[in-house]
Amino acid sequence: MNLDIEYLKEVVNKAGKILIEFYKKNITINYKGPRDLVTEADTTVEKFLKENLKKQFPDVPFIGEEEGLKEQFDTCFIVDPLDGTTNFAHHYPAYCVSLGYIESKDIKFGVVYDPLRKEMFWAKKGKGAYLNKHKITVSKQRELKKSLLATGFPYSDLVMPRILNYFNHIIPHCQGIRRGGSAALDLSYTACARFDGFFELGLKPWDVSAGILLVREAGGVVTNLEGNESTPFDGEYVATNGYIHQEILEIIKKSEINFPLFSEYFKKVLNDN
Repeated sequence: MNLDIEYLKEVVNKAGKILIEFYKKNITINYKGPRDLVTEADTTVEKFLKENLKKQFPDVPFIGEEEGLKEQFDTCFIVDPLDGTTNFAHHYPAYCVSLGYIESKDIKFGVVYDPLRKEMFWAKKGKGAYLNKHKITVSKQRELKKSLLATGFPYSDLVMPRILNYFNHIIPHCQGIRRGGSAALDLSYTACARFDGFFELGLKPWDVSAGILLVREAGGVVTNLEGNESTPFDGEYVATNGYIHQEILEIIKKSEINFPLFSEYFKKVLNDN
């Protein structure tokens, strides 16, 4: 299907303006889980995106975070109306709108928009990745010890011990690790060389569908933890400039040896609290 890319970018831009209006005022916050927030901004923007995409592309299925993954489609739009909801709710300035389009299981188009900084990251399969009007590429850093990485900590207490275990093993080998609270922005920043790499577990397709394409079109690599090319439905990711990729995968593999002991420690911390 021939997508009107400018239309998609325009719709996402308008969605970002809606987020800004909510950001300026006190908003209603609800909980999907003990630490997992949802706000009226999430639901309002998702409704806006769904209505506009359905109007322009009535035959394309829509997957949104707030509706959840009820069915997996080979061709669909995948939308996160507000990636970084916890940041947004606390007025921490790191959040975005993410829109991915998949056709025959292949990511064809992705856009991530940060309305605070007016930064629109977008990519079309085979046509490169861009930040606003400028083409972007991943970093050229070849040494992990000089690399700045990003990660995220999931809300699931079952997944948290694993990512903390990876964090503890990787951080002595790199320059630093940042946790910004938005996987879509972390992937976008990897695509434009602000980060040299990214790793995270427990992610959903709306978190990563656009970002995966951005990194790949910028010259980077995105795989699962086994090193196989990933899809938006895998949940576990390593995304890098390519040069440091294998080293990170090897550290993660070695860290699994210590995981049982670390997991028992984490369970004790949870029980004590």
